[in-house]
Amino acid sequence: MKNPELPTNELTTNRKALLVNLDQDVYGTFAEIGAGQEVARHFFKVGGAAGTIAKSMSAYDMKFSDSIYGKAARYVSRERLVQMLDHEYDLLLQRLGETRGKETTFFVYSNTVATASFTNNKPGHGWMGMRFQIEPGGPPHDILVHARMLEKTAQLQQEAMGIFGVNFIWAALVYHNDLDRFIPSLLDHLEDERIEVDMLEFIGPHFEQIENRIVGLKLVENGLTNAVLFNTEGGFMLPMEAFYKKAILAERGSFRPVTHVNVDMITCAGSQFVQEEAVMDESVMPLFEITMKNLLAGGHDIDYKDFLARVDTINTLGYPVLVSNYQEYYRLSAYFRRYTDRMVGLVLGINHLQAIFNEEYYQHLDGGILESFGRLFKEKVKLFVYPMKGTGYHAYLAGSGDKLRETSAGFESKMLITADNLRVKNHLRHLYAYLLENHYLVPVLGANPDILDIFSRDIIRQILDGEDNWEKAVPEPVAKKIKEDGLWGTKTIAAPAE
Repeated sequence: MKNPELPTNELTTNRKALLVNLDQDVYGTFAEIGAGQEVARHFFKVGGAAGTIAKSMSAYDMKFSDSIYGKAARYVSRERLVQMLDHEYDLLLQRLGETRGKETTFFVYSNTVATASFTNNKPGHGWMGMRFQIEPGGPPHDILVHARMLEKTAQLQQEAMGIFGVNFIWAALVYHNDLDRFIPSLLDHLEDERIEVDMLEFIGPHFEQIENRIVGLKLVENGLTNAVLFNTEGGFMLPMEAFYKKAILAERGSFRPVTHVNVDMITCAGSQFVQEEAVMDESVMPLFEITMKNLLAGGHDIDYKDFLARVDTINTLGYPVLVSNYQEYYRLSAYFRRYTDRMVGLVLGINHLQAIFNEEYYQHLDGGILESFGRLFKEKVKLFVYPMKGTGYHAYLAGSGDKLRETSAGFESKMLITADNLRVKNHLRHLYAYLLENHYLVPVLGANPDILDIFSRDIIRQILDGEDNWEKAVPEPVAKKIKEDGLWGTKTIAAPAE
């Protein structure tokens, strides 16, 4: 479908639907189940739908839905969405392929949605998908999206989903070659806090050059969501499924690259985390988290190759990766609490713990640092604090421009700075003592003293400078991945033959 090149303010929801209806080259099916009944209505309302819609249907009853599409473990799921796309697209080709296939690009739009209801207070969410041809007779391509509905009532959620669905169909037909227009257009004419998009995936031969992890990152970058989660194969994970009834252990860092210290942190903290009474019988999900601020460090634009290198090297160790826009830890813990009521452990170093006690970060809160800690620790959340050598702590403070603070271990010594002996500003020391004594702050035990002088910033400098000794500072699978893929400018070394 051709782009009319109209400004966004002229591309209203109705205008988009009408322009699709008036295009003689696209023709297809709308199939909506659950609460997602609003999308097709927009296309009928504006007129000209006969030129675009071959069929519109809604199998609202579960038995009807199962008889048409087959059974699925959950009705609002990716599995059900793909079943719908498969069935409707095959039917479209069977019935219209011979008569219209040479001059028409066929499409199927499907959704399965659950809004807020009288019987539960769960937030609404839904799956949408477009299966479509880019040229007549061409292979099918899929674009799949998952969205959370943030409105308080079912009616408002349905209205928002209708607008979002029109935006999605328009973007798929018009902007599928331009991610930087596709992604922000999804929220056209949707005010803030109405829809959150936490997964967007492109599938098909035309989209082979699209890296879906970059798509996820762009969702955060463009404000469609505050966090995206990737599995160990680099694909999307849906947070509401991945975190459900899981205890979570998350380590924040730059991971540029992931080092022995990063692995030791989550390993040592994990051995203590699983001994917590609230965790002993629970399934635990460990993960590494990278913030957008970290990805933007040193510039205003994200280096996507650098981002992929970080994720790839973490994945070699078997950990999923969360990319978030939650600079404050209390916002990160609230994000996890949205999906699980199990315990959350946040693994961090002395430097990050010191930053948490920096009151400047909480000036926007009415209750300041006290409010931030109330939010952070209110529901089974603990900080697992990894130690740091005095010399390393001195280097951190000097590099951050902070005034050197007195500690119980001398800066230049080889003694460890731990959660037990860290000194904070005098007027905060009783608050710190309270958190420590009540086990909200947990000193990590068993750290390997031989690796505490390793810092990612030094290792990446060695890699970029072409030095060789960096390999000793990272796990073997990470070093292998960096060399085989030529990450961060290293010379590519072919993998040994099997």
